[in-house]
Amino acid sequence: MAWDPSDYLTYADERGRPYGELLARVAVEPDRVRRVVDLGCGPGNLTALLGRRWPDATVVGVDSSPEMLERARRDHADVPGLSFARGDVRTWTASAPVDVLLSNATYQWVPGHLDLLPGLLAQVAPGGVLAFSVPGNVDEPSHVLRRELAATAPYAMFTAGVADPAAHDAAAYLGVLAGAGAQVDAWETTYLHVLRGEDPVLTWISSTGARPTLEALPADLRERFRSELGELLRAAYPTTVVGGEPAVVLPFRRVFVVARRVDGVVTEQ
Repeated sequence: MAWDPSDYLTYADERGRPYGELLARVAVEPDRVRRVVDLGCGPGNLTALLGRRWPDATVVGVDSSPEMLERARRDHADVPGLSFARGDVRTWTASAPVDVLLSNATYQWVPGHLDLLPGLLAQVAPGGVLAFSVPGNVDEPSHVLRRELAATAPYAMFTAGVADPAAHDAAAYLGVLAGAGAQVDAWETTYLHVLRGEDPVLTWISSTGARPTLEALPADLRERFRSELGELLRAAYPTTVVGGEPAVVLPFRRVFVVARRVDGVVTEQ
């Protein structure tokens, strides 16, 4: 599946805010941060923040999408110590212990990712941090309507088995990582994104949660699907007035976890 960096960056500020708030809770002494890795770095606009926060560290963004990596390398070549590498977050392993290991809006695409967390924590240096966030909105109309429509004819024969994002609540992540021996700070936030323009919710999900479904459809059905889904989303997310201008309010729940490895022992569950 191909990802489109330009589409993804349409709402760069809204998508970037959770990353900034996650990063603000990562409290590691600057002089001990030497290796930083961002798993699922996408177009690299947020990974570049890591290079600026820890200018003396080696920062690596990892992603499986050639399109995303090309954009990342082109846009952020001026950030010292920052590089990008192709890799699969399901099987990624560090060549040496990492002081800060981050991931934003990535592991919802990995089935069974709870089982991967102790192994990720084990790759963090003692005193270092594993921090990630995932969307927690898979039960919202933006996902439910897409799944329901994709399961109907004539779409179902093409969309059966496509990737579908899924995540857990903060308590589940806390339980797994605390059980592995980490000090864990886990929380949830629901943002109210004020979106403007034509069919903004459809635009938002077309570059993320709905993209695997859209990519699975042949071109003629893809446009038909977009049209039908857009109509459903307009009913679910009606236009209102915010600040004197037409807008659509998109509630978006996010789940955050910051896990500090407190010693050299990690319990594999």
